[in-house]
Amino acid sequence: MSALDDTDRRLLRVLQTDGRITNQELARRCNLSPAATFDRVRRLKDRGLITGYAAILDPAQVDRALLVFVEVILDRTTADIFEAFAAAARRAPDILECHMVAGGFDYLIKARLRDMEAYRAFLGDVLVDMPGVRETRTYAVLEEVKNTGVLPI
Repeated sequence: MSALDDTDRRLLRVLQTDGRITNQELARRCNLSPAATFDRVRRLKDRGLITGYAAILDPAQVDRALLVFVEVILDRTTADIFEAFAAAARRAPDILECHMVAGGFDYLIKARLRDMEAYRAFLGDVLVDMPGVRETRTYAVLEEVKNTGVLPI
């Protein structure tokens, strides 16, 4: 894969903050012709740099105000348990992110729920029933200081 040039980086910076921008406006902001802009964005998609576009929702307004992070320790660290745990995490709609990590625990989960009552149900009905789970530690977020998906490119 070839490296990104400055123009590609400009296009990606703008698209990260406004995925619904018109090609005309994107071209204006990046000092390109609309045709060149269209071709470059298409190439960035074809190369897999742009993986999709999405609307960003206000969690509180869709009944998902509680944000929690959960450390998960597995009872065994074998390939079959890793695969089974990962598959279960992918199927759980309340889990927004699940990362295998190095350190004092095996996975870090980010989940959004309605409230503590919903979290308690999630813990009892989903988390503890996931394959290989020995122990969990949960951290409820009191304040979101920064929440962005914009990569500093």
